[in-house]
Amino acid sequence: MMGSSCFLMPSPPVQPSMPQGAASSPARLFHPPSSVIGRLSHSHPLPRAPPPSGLKLTHILNTHHHWDHTGGNEELKARFGATVIGPAADRDRIPGIDVALRDGERYSLGAAEFLTLDTPGHTRGHVTYYFPSAKAMFSGDTLFSLGCGRFFEGTPAQMQASLDKLRGLPQDTRVFCGHEYTAGNARFAVSVDPDNEFLREWKGRIDAARAKGLPTVPSLLEDELEANPFLRPNSPAIRKSLGIPASASSAEALGAIRAAKDKA
Repeated sequence: MMGSSCFLMPSPPVQPSMPQGAASSPARLFHPPSSVIGRLSHSHPLPRAPPPSGLKLTHILNTHHHWDHTGGNEELKARFGATVIGPAADRDRIPGIDVALRDGERYSLGAAEFLTLDTPGHTRGHVTYYFPSAKAMFSGDTLFSLGCGRFFEGTPAQMQASLDKLRGLPQDTRVFCGHEYTAGNARFAVSVDPDNEFLREWKGRIDAARAKGLPTVPSLLEDELEANPFLRPNSPAIRKSLGIPASASSAEALGAIRAAKDKA
């Protein structure tokens, strides 16, 4: 699916030397020999390519139940014998789920351990997987580069709480999000925060990368905190741009920013 990201990560994880992530080409963090974990949207991109030497698909991590994130579970599970991991709150909506994790639960994949964070808002059962040793979060459709997910099953208050939780992670955390929406998100961000010089410079790099067919994912949480309007609902400049009163709560402002993005 164009615009969806699929990530493969080794166990133990390694630090990449260049940006990873893709719209149509999965990001790969390889260090063979290794087992592999992945957040897989659908089954077609991976099985059509031969598996990299020394790698085996052992686990599939789903952040939420939407079909573009879980549609390949059963086919890949049957082909590779992979274990499907997903949120406990969405157990009944995750095809082929084997392991259902709750907020605060840790899970080990070989030498790699991750922390499960409940991050509802896009869906009621959405989770984010945080790998401290890899300095990486897999945020699905909660936090995008310069954006956030639509509130399909949640409220602005739920999404605000989820984003606050992610905002509290170390700033050098890399954000592996579920879709390559960065160029469109950047256009909107600049429209509501035109005087943000860091944002404008970043948008230029994003546009240049996408013009060459290169991915923009992952981003760095530190950069998101400087430029992502959905992480900055209390910015006076953004509130002035969208006519959000100073008296509005962070969640109310977030809802207004999301509504403006939906209309953009």
